Amino acid sequence: MSALVMLLAATRMLMPVPAEMTDAPGRMAVDGAFTAGISGPADERLLAGVRRALERLSRRTGLELAAPRTGAAATLRIHAASPGRAIPALGDDESYTLEIGDGGGDLRAPTVVGALRGLETFLQLVEGGPGGYFVPGVVIRDRPRFPWRGLLIDPGRHFMPLEVVKRELDAMAAVKLNVLHFHLTEDQGFRVESRRHPRLHQMGSDGLYYTQDQLRDLVAYAAARGIRVMPEFDMPGHVTSWLVGHPELATLPGPYVIEDKWGIFDPALDPTRDEVYSFIDGFLGEMAAVFPDAYVHIGGD
Repeated sequence: MSALVMLLAATRMLMPVPAEMTDAPGRMAVDGAFTAGISGPADERLLAGVRRALERLSRRTGLELAAPRTGAAATLRIHAASPGRAIPALGDDESYTLEIGDGGGDLRAPTVVGALRGLETFLQLVEGGPGGYFVPGVVIRDRPRFPWRGLLIDPGRHFMPLEVVKRELDAMAAVKLNVLHFHLTEDQGFRVESRRHPRLHQMGSDGLYYTQDQLRDLVAYAAARGIRVMPEFDMPGHVTSWLVGHPELATLPGPYVIEDKWGIFDPALDPTRDEVYSFIDGFLGEMAAVFPDAYVHIGGD
């Protein structure tokens, strides 16, 4: 048996590999009688997360599963000691403990986000066999190795419908990634509505951009899955789409057109003029009301 196969067997093919995991006797059946129960402080995010997990489990097994219970006995007992922050932030406690055996399962976490991470591990543990679906006996004590686990998506160069971005957020949650690095402006497109400077998206996007209301909805969708959204507004280079509507900000006179090819281009914001900084300050202040994360990325090249 190869080292890779042995590693996969030892970790039950979990992704990412938990910090601590040991086998335990017994197994928990996943059948039509399976239920999930929630205890601890009431939290709509956790209730919604358990509903999503049960829907995925039902699609995978073909079983009709009962809705999650609150404060009642259940096959899988879920307890989050506190809601944690409603908007995820760097340094949030994402740890959890998951114990499975003949008597059912217990998922305990200090925060709702930790419980959501444990639910993803639980779903990965489900196996099928001649006797039906089950989760093998196991004790897992898990916490992330890295506090910042991100995926960069670049609709600035290649626009993506929000439904596609939300699908990516679901996939990120499944493997416990917690930061969406959302690259919204590039030479090829300015993809965010600016009510303060509307020519940015009106002239720099070819009509392909996200409204502020859509982006607030996306931030909420991500937060419900324990994921932060960090926007990127590239500057002082990679700003051709900015300059289509605002050539007065550029180092060289326009006119400018949105780039329709890839590469490195000359247009840049003029760092020697005070009005450029005033413009950026106003724009970033506007975006801070849309994206609550403590960080913003500016590219810098």
